[in-house]
Amino acid sequence: MTPRERTVPAATLYDRVAQRSAECVIAGYSTSFGWASRLLDEPVRTHVRSIYALVRIADEVVDDPEPALTVQERSRMLEDLAAETARALAGGRSTNLVVQAFAVTARRCGIDAALIDPFFASMRADLTVAVHDRASLAEYVHGSAEVVGLMCLRVFLDGDEAEYARLAPAASALGAAFQKVNFLRDLAEDHDQLGRVYGPGLDPAAFDDARRDLLLDEIEADLAHAATALPHLPSSSRRAVAAAHGLYAELARRLRATPAARIRRARVRVPAPRKALVLTRAALGVRR
Repeated sequence: MTPRERTVPAATLYDRVAQRSAECVIAGYSTSFGWASRLLDEPVRTHVRSIYALVRIADEVVDDPEPALTVQERSRMLEDLAAETARALAGGRSTNLVVQAFAVTARRCGIDAALIDPFFASMRADLTVAVHDRASLAEYVHGSAEVVGLMCLRVFLDGDEAEYARLAPAASALGAAFQKVNFLRDLAEDHDQLGRVYGPGLDPAAFDDARRDLLLDEIEADLAHAATALPHLPSSSRRAVAAAHGLYAELARRLRATPAARIRRARVRVPAPRKALVLTRAALGVRR
């Protein structure tokens, strides 16, 4: 039993219902994440799903293509979500079940404003920044992805501050790699539907193989850095993180083999049989 387990109250029935609601959100939005998360042991699996459910809801607020939702309405919804999250973290009970589930995890695992505030700042940027420069992009990636990796690391390590400090850079690198892969995969959608460009000086209309390779060099360096942490993760999370790492490494390989002109038009995916193989290898602890 860890010190945190001795001092944090057990989850109530309401908390458990909230956690099941978070699981439903994940199942509805992300097949790959849903499968990878099954490789997590409990209670880590429940806590990680609760983190990603809040992330998914916030992302949906800013990205939902519903044309009737104005920027002002989206901004109000996002600020309501951020305020509700802060209240729940302070010890209140939220009537938003996803927020309640996240707050249970945050209080249990030591996730605080240092990680939560940058996340909501990046969500706000999606409503106000159409084209990023290098500085704003780094800030955006930190808030939208790196801090999510750090939240999960808090869950994985369960209060081991020394190990958290040692592995935090690799966890940040993994979050950054995931986000940068998504930038490439969603190049067409981000530009054509959402009016955003995630890349200094990046012109989607002139996107070529050379620019693709530069971005993938950066992604592969992040993935290599992230891989150094895998042997040091607890067994309760190691296989799942290896699976997620493997899926994104496979996406990076497929993006490298895909002409830039096609990336500009269509989303690159990992076929289901290959995805299953990556997940199976991770479950069995088999390295490429």
